[in-house]
Amino acid sequence: LLDIHFVHEAMEHPLVRAFLEKVEREEIIPVVPPVPDTDLGAYYKLIERRFSNPKIGDTIQRLCLDGSNRQPKFILPSAADRLAAGQSVTGLALVSALWARYCYGESDSGRPIPPNDPNWDRLTALAKAAKADPKAWLSMGDIFGPLASDPSYVAAFTTALAALWSQGTEVTLQAYLDNAL
Repeated sequence: LLDIHFVHEAMEHPLVRAFLEKVEREEIIPVVPPVPDTDLGAYYKLIERRFSNPKIGDTIQRLCLDGSNRQPKFILPSAADRLAAGQSVTGLALVSALWARYCYGESDSGRPIPPNDPNWDRLTALAKAAKADPKAWLSMGDIFGPLASDPSYVAAFTTALAALWSQGTEVTLQAYLDNAL
């Protein structure tokens, strides 16, 4: 959404790096069950180093590949676990809102985002509908399951997507970092 090509370049952007760290440390790591012989904080640092390494040459487009498969496996279970524990999902809902905004097919500057999901046509149509009605995006029961009707998740997602459309990605990321989203 910010017209950044490489992952290491995204990690050089202070808002992107801070967003990743906050959502990992505050919303994801706390719900990951203990992993034998693994310090999750150290594991996050390893991921951070990998993403920051320009020699790897990983791209944003590759990381965003197949979101319709990745979201229900990697993002949404953490959101469901947090909701079950009565905890906030602001950052995780923002991840899904960023994905919806990405699937709209153009960056904040208006640059086209090329298709990169087997369900791209469906995702783009729903992302366009979600600009006016965020629940259109959540209507994908095969992806969102019960989260689509959870009032806390719906509210967090709706707020995040509305902010992305009205204020842009950078302002929205800053609002999340400032606990103002």
